[in-house]
Amino acid sequence: MSTYRGTVETVPYRDDPLAHYRRLADLPDPVLLDSGGDRGLDLVAAAPLAGRSLRLPAAPDAPAVARFFSELETLHADRPPVDDARAVLPFAGGLVGLIGYDAALPMHGLTGRATPGGAPAALVHEYPWAVLQDRARREAWLVARPGVAPALRRDLRLRLHASGAPLPGTFRLERPFRPDRDGAGYRGAFEQVQGWIRAGDCYQVNLALRFTAPFHGDLLEAYAMLRHRDSAPFGAYLPLGEGRALLSRSPERFLAVAGGVVTTEPIKGTRPRAVDTATDRAIAEELAASVKDRAENLMIVDLLRNDLGRNCRPGSIRVEELFALRSFPAVHHLVSTVRGELAPGHSPVALLRDSLPGGSITGAPKRRAMEIIHALEREPRQAYCGSLFYLDDAARMDSSILIRSLLAQDGELHCWGGGGVVADSACDAEHREIYDKVGGYLRTLEGSLQ
Repeated sequence: MSTYRGTVETVPYRDDPLAHYRRLADLPDPVLLDSGGDRGLDLVAAAPLAGRSLRLPAAPDAPAVARFFSELETLHADRPPVDDARAVLPFAGGLVGLIGYDAALPMHGLTGRATPGGAPAALVHEYPWAVLQDRARREAWLVARPGVAPALRRDLRLRLHASGAPLPGTFRLERPFRPDRDGAGYRGAFEQVQGWIRAGDCYQVNLALRFTAPFHGDLLEAYAMLRHRDSAPFGAYLPLGEGRALLSRSPERFLAVAGGVVTTEPIKGTRPRAVDTATDRAIAEELAASVKDRAENLMIVDLLRNDLGRNCRPGSIRVEELFALRSFPAVHHLVSTVRGELAPGHSPVALLRDSLPGGSITGAPKRRAMEIIHALEREPRQAYCGSLFYLDDAARMDSSILIRSLLAQDGELHCWGGGGVVADSACDAEHREIYDKVGGYLRTLEGSLQ
């Protein structure tokens, strides 16, 4: 039986948050934020408030992007107060959205190349209610603003308590994934980056490949296949309308804000996991000791300190952890942690705007790295290397960098993989690292061909 605390009531906990999502997926504009593993937060929401959504077209210009962030600031400022019951939960209702890499291009003097009419460059909805799950406590709640209609709450309660859920659909690729350039093509782009580094134009450039395969069927089932492969701290499934969707298994936090404290956790440094325990341990130790990878990570830490400095109180930014080894199902990563305090008069929206795109997936210096990426990569990044975020009524924000992410549109599924190229990078190793990062996801979906 549900128990009530004002605007919060308990609902059944589901080990697989897709069980909640499927019960709500027929409502308008559903979204799933899926933390995976034994800890963290799952969030499912749907039916956003009418007239409280924002969208950017596939290739927006600078005035459109400026207007978008101004309107996003207004949406966030015009939020209701938070009662005590909602305040103790990680999300009290509010904004959930996507801001893709292409949305950030005009802020850095670049023009987007995405096909007009394609997936939106940014999309934000305001949700007055959500289903939350705490994986560590194995508890779930329906949290709602006081104004949510009793009839809607009754409908949600019936859906969430129902013993059965809609059956999953079927998904199938029509052929294996293909990269947008072969090994020789990647080497040519790599050598051009090395030339710019030698000339002193830049220190690091994140160079990516895009993999594409046509598909048919239920994209939620494709996400379920990826989810069953591994856990991810920042998994997400976001339908984008007209057969489009974002599927993310990202391991990387971009920006979090809680109580005015800002946290960013850039990833730089990657090695593949090994099945044999001793070999896996040796690989991890080699990464932890790698001078090259530590230097690469430090470049991005310095870049992010600069980005945070635009909106954080002077003197508050500190590096709390450098080069921490974190192990995921497919790879080991080096992760650093940087914190600061929002300055008076500066909002999470301004912080997000002034930090996009994340330095860990562009390079250093950021603008020149973006110009080189724009010149060399054959396909637009679209959502890839953008950010998926929530920003709630209590001014708490969390966001991911959209790596290990796929975008479905026009009957095709695109997956990007990239890595930072520096002066002492080796082409074959950088090319192999891309496959270490995303190869498992491609193979998982290619299993649908059998």
